[in-house]
Amino acid sequence: MLVYKFGATSVGSVVNMNHVKDIISSDEQKIVVLSAMSGTTNALVDISQLIEAGDLKTAKANINALNETYNSVIYDLLQNQTIRKEVSDYVNTRFQFLLQSVNQPYSQLLHNNIVANGELLSTFMFSRLLQQEGFKAQLLPALDFMRIDATNEPDNFYIKQNLNRLIEASEDADIYITQGFICLDAEGQITNLQRGGSDYTATIIGAAIEADEVQIWTDIDGFHNNDPRYVNDTKALSHLSYDEAAELAYFGAKILHPQTVMPVRSVDIPLRLKNTMAPNAHGTLITNQVHGEGIKAIAAKDGITAIKIKSVRMLLAHGFLKKVFEVFEKYETSIDMITTSEIAVSLTIDDTTHLESITEELEKFATVEIDDYMSIVCLVGHHIIYHPDTPELFQVLQDVNVRMIAYGGSNNNISLLVNTSDKLETLQKLQRYVFEGEVVGV
Repeated sequence: MLVYKFGATSVGSVVNMNHVKDIISSDEQKIVVLSAMSGTTNALVDISQLIEAGDLKTAKANINALNETYNSVIYDLLQNQTIRKEVSDYVNTRFQFLLQSVNQPYSQLLHNNIVANGELLSTFMFSRLLQQEGFKAQLLPALDFMRIDATNEPDNFYIKQNLNRLIEASEDADIYITQGFICLDAEGQITNLQRGGSDYTATIIGAAIEADEVQIWTDIDGFHNNDPRYVNDTKALSHLSYDEAAELAYFGAKILHPQTVMPVRSVDIPLRLKNTMAPNAHGTLITNQVHGEGIKAIAAKDGITAIKIKSVRMLLAHGFLKKVFEVFEKYETSIDMITTSEIAVSLTIDDTTHLESITEELEKFATVEIDDYMSIVCLVGHHIIYHPDTPELFQVLQDVNVRMIAYGGSNNNISLLVNTSDKLETLQKLQRYVFEGEVVGV
């Protein structure tokens, strides 16, 4: 069995939904994971925030406007009158729930219930489109099998048992449709896997059913060797290893949710990235196989804050680093990069939610300097720290102020911390040197 995942853009219009229908029309049995239609999740988040702010009138107006948008999509998408009425009734029921939510006390649970409607709407509509077109399609509600545990990790035993039970109960179907992103928490309440979580849903499902392959379909033909939003003439990568793809996803390549690779890597299931708008393109195949050496791709991660923590003593005392890390652990704040010197440690974070409290704790035993508006530029490739050409790349950055370098922590990754204002220049310089053969100093 195959697992297909289609993102918001892929199901963002009637034309695109019909295009997805054509892509999945092959004979193989498959599970299709869908995101919400493009723009829906943002609209639902806005509605939730309006409720939190007490602007109930605007929240209701936005709900009604979004309802009208969906009614228009239903009219254009479905011709069968019976199916059209079924979908229309379902959609209007979901929007009645949203209108009722306006009068509820705001909570995180209310927010989660509001935002979950995007995936509920897209999957119900698409499953009925397939049934209208004669496909043996069955809707598998993600809330009947997708659950995280008390540590916010996938409850893999629960997922596998319940998903396979649902499939066996409707084994005559050729295509199973389910929601990405949404799930239950350990207490059985609706929550989600955070933004981009539909990718993660797909690979969790792939591992649970031991799929032949998981395919992530989006609006670009796989991982590129640099960020096409900032650099011209980038090229798609035909193959990556799990480790290389995980590094790129974590350090800013937007095509893939950072946690996506983990479930399939553990059971050696191929992961393929494909372009919905160019289905015949090869895309990027991610496996445990390594193809080539040296730098393969460059990515950048914005929103980074650098923290320099200087010991109050002349030399780092025994236990100093332990105390530093305990502060970040206390506030559940992950560290991206770290470098040390005789009297100081510098590190970066991308979540500043608890920065003020962290700083107060650190200042009890150290001086603290904070620099924001930073970016991490990450170079990825198999064993690049051992490749003979790698050291030369630093020469090309002689005109860029590099704040930190992480070299050697991973065999497959070199990370540079630069001012966000220098990110574009850094990406372009590296592109010319690494992939276009420009000679340093010329």
